[in-house]
Amino acid sequence: MHSHARPISRRRFLGGVTLVGTAGLLGFSPRRATAEPPPETTRLRLAHDPVLCFAPQFVADELLRLEGFTDVQYIKTAKGPYLALAAGEADINTGLAGQFILRLDAGDPLVILTGTHAGCFELFATERIRSVKDLKGKTVAVPGMGTSHHMVVVSMAAYVGLDPRSDITFVTPATAEAIQLLAEGKIDAMMGFPPEPQELRARQIGHVVINTTTDRPWSQYFCCMLASNAGFVRKHPVATKRAVRALLKANALCAQEPERIARIDAEDTVRFYALRLHEAGMIKTTPQKIIAQGTDWRFLNELKRELKA
Repeated sequence: MHSHARPISRRRFLGGVTLVGTAGLLGFSPRRATAEPPPETTRLRLAHDPVLCFAPQFVADELLRLEGFTDVQYIKTAKGPYLALAAGEADINTGLAGQFILRLDAGDPLVILTGTHAGCFELFATERIRSVKDLKGKTVAVPGMGTSHHMVVVSMAAYVGLDPRSDITFVTPATAEAIQLLAEGKIDAMMGFPPEPQELRARQIGHVVINTTTDRPWSQYFCCMLASNAGFVRKHPVATKRAVRALLKANALCAQEPERIARIDAEDTVRFYALRLHEAGMIKTTPQKIIAQGTDWRFLNELKRELKA
């Protein structure tokens, strides 16, 4: 899961915006939603993971209630959001594409439903690193092995033909220590997640090698996606579609560039990251099997058709 990220403030993201006024957001008509059958369940549980890029699901309460969910819960669990979703303790949740793929490879009963946004991570490095290929034989700081930071570095390394298992030395200092080590040149790079990039820029430490929000190919794929417990999708297809619609509306409310995000293909994202993680030896399942067994685009496609209608 994401580590060392600053918890979000719901008040800060609401920013005075009334969510009731977003009923027509993305072109989804509220009349179309009310014409559908009611959700099979009025309870919806989301995992409590208060980091910046998951803000939409924390401001979606009213939109979810408009979809018929009268009992919206944010579940705190020591297992973390991904395992909570797999265990059925949460019903639907936002998370990093690579983390969902890793859990699907492990056999967890998850279903990826759509993408939510691109960007998040920035790779900062000393002047001796000018590209990802330059990381060969170098040291990179991440919060922990298996964290989202680690998986993004692994994916980037695999994409340019490096073997991250042998070509890169990973270290796991605390964030403040990692920033200081980079400033002193004692490590070669660190993967940053807000507010770390902002601090690094303010202190003029290192330089950006890759910004996943703006640099290709990373900017062409979703960073985070929306997934559900497979059992919840099977038992509650109407509720699933309604939840996806509400969370996409909330995402558009928070997004800076909703038009660009709408053009990114969710299946391409899963294929891209699954291939990178497969190349890096982090998963054994092929991208084709991950897509066939671990995704369900029915609800997204229905919502796209509604948008065009």
